[in-house]
Amino acid sequence: MTPTQRKKLVVAHSTREGAPLHEVQTNLALARWLAQILGLKFGGSYDPGRHAGREFYLLPTQTLVGAEQARQLNIKGPQDLWGGYVEHDFICTKAISHGLLGPGAKAPEGWSLLFCERVRPVVLDGLSVFALDDARPAAMHLLNSGPIRLKPVHGCAGRGQEVIHNLDELEAVLARPDSERLFDDGVVLEQDLSDVITHSVGQSFIGDHVFSYCGEQYLTKDGQGEDVYGGSNLLVVPGYYEDLLRLPLPDDVCEAIEQARVYDNAADEAYPGFFASRRNYDIAQGLDSDGQRRSGVLEQSWRMGGASSAEVAALQSFINHPGLRAIQVASVETYVDQPLPADAIEVYRGPAQNSDFLLKYVTVKAYDG
Repeated sequence: MTPTQRKKLVVAHSTREGAPLHEVQTNLALARWLAQILGLKFGGSYDPGRHAGREFYLLPTQTLVGAEQARQLNIKGPQDLWGGYVEHDFICTKAISHGLLGPGAKAPEGWSLLFCERVRPVVLDGLSVFALDDARPAAMHLLNSGPIRLKPVHGCAGRGQEVIHNLDELEAVLARPDSERLFDDGVVLEQDLSDVITHSVGQSFIGDHVFSYCGEQYLTKDGQGEDVYGGSNLLVVPGYYEDLLRLPLPDDVCEAIEQARVYDNAADEAYPGFFASRRNYDIAQGLDSDGQRRSGVLEQSWRMGGASSAEVAALQSFINHPGLRAIQVASVETYVDQPLPADAIEVYRGPAQNSDFLLKYVTVKAYDG
């Protein structure tokens, strides 16, 4: 870090009003941990009164949206935060992964046709919808090729998604009282895959440190019995994707990395106001309705995410052991009250948004590849 960066406070910032306790506390825990690793002071939660005029390094829980928010937080570029910035809200959602049904379909301000063209070869078949009137023709177009998955663009951890198999199920969705609000907020309609493996691919840029990773996500049951994000197993290297690809990786993992790179480059090209120091991508690989193998980027995460704790653990390993070639780290989220496993690092223990209990922890293992 430069002398100026060394003077910065590391500050947590829960950007969502009414955010669940586990999100706020995880944000604080990661900011405190990162400050310790980097040898910086921890500034607690962002407070405009206490932090006005101070140099700080921000860990926001969500991607920053709009010039006014960035100005208020004194964020000028990726060196000022671990996360990202976009000019319009839809850019940091699932919506950008797919194009519109046609030129007459409703689109949000700032929509980029260029991005849709660039990523079409590396995403699944799908369409983004921003109006109830566009929902039926878009869904019918996709249902010709098999079942589709409906995904609210602001959903996270897999919540709120459902699979539509036929026109009757589609009409039932469209007839719901909240359907107009649902589609006005934005919905992705995407081909549904079976036997899915979800890869996580990404990079982080923190001070002078750059690291890249690949791995797999897995699901768990929350307190309501719903399948939700349960953690990520990551293989992390200091450096860039080229350094990651020098490892002996399976072909499907290399494919996921290359697809993430295309998506990442397209964002820089199509949205020139965008910047991010945490760039995480989910890539699904599975079988379509014809039994054909498919692979495609689902979405991006330019903010604190489920794998962020594992990334911080990897960074600590690289700082403590400068010659380390690679490290295996895992973030775990479980809704079962249990003792912390041996050698695990606890990140959060307490109530969850939809459950009485949630435990988040990290494990670190040597890479033996």
